[in-house]
Amino acid sequence: MPQFALLLTTVVWGATFPATKAALEQISPLSFLFLRFLLGMIVVFAVLLLMRRRLTCNADMVRASLIATGWLFIGYVMQTVGLRFTTASNSAFITVLYVVFVPLYLRRLGIQTWVSNGIALVGLWFLVKPTASANLGDLLTLGSAAAFAAHMVCLERYTRVADSVSLFAWQLLLMTVALLGAMWWEHPTPAMFEPSYVLAVGLVVTGILATGAFAVQMWAQRLLPAQQVALLFAAEPAVAAWLAWYFLGESLDAQGWFGSVMILGGVMFGAWATGETAPTHPEPVAMRSEGG
Repeated sequence: MPQFALLLTTVVWGATFPATKAALEQISPLSFLFLRFLLGMIVVFAVLLLMRRRLTCNADMVRASLIATGWLFIGYVMQTVGLRFTTASNSAFITVLYVVFVPLYLRRLGIQTWVSNGIALVGLWFLVKPTASANLGDLLTLGSAAAFAAHMVCLERYTRVADSVSLFAWQLLLMTVALLGAMWWEHPTPAMFEPSYVLAVGLVVTGILATGAFAVQMWAQRLLPAQQVALLFAAEPAVAAWLAWYFLGESLDAQGWFGSVMILGGVMFGAWATGETAPTHPEPVAMRSEGG
């Protein structure tokens, strides 16, 4: 059942926030992202090699991969850099507002969507308590939510007309290449890459477990509309907040918890009340899988 599989992935997604936050004490954001996607790419391509799985590589696949990767790159960079200036809990709760952007992009604006989005936005206000001097990390994270929503919209379309396994693999490769170039902007030092327990845990959670969760998401988006996929990730910030409290000692005041409950209530209402379905796209011959 794709809905249940997506709910399980929220545990992994939620764990990435405190894991990344802890790792950023040692390593710069773009360098960490490079190691994360490099590890994920190595694991995935090793599995594909063992399975003798051939990848589709044509003009349509390249175009789809580039567009999807572009939004994914923007989202991860803004989110990870933002984590340097905000808490793991705030980052998780703000990121989940891609549930607001997805139906707006797709113009699937039923009454349930308006109600759930309104509740979530009010909850965001209580959580981050915006002032004239807004927190840079919160603003960057909100930008990442918009980018992740665009990526989900891309996946809804491309996974229905393209070989999703190839699209998944090429995105990992393109992200690794892009981050290899981007990380030098930070002037990384050798000390950042020294082996440590915190860095190892962060890379296992984000590079291996989260890569597997990404694969589950791509599979599910062949079956579910993008706005429902986004809404089913409602449990992600709750998991992140609990893990951040347990491992990092972070906490939310009463107003923050009230805002987080409103966000969860809004996205959960939208997740289970929506009856919208995604449009079905025909699968052109040029985009079919070439592998077994």
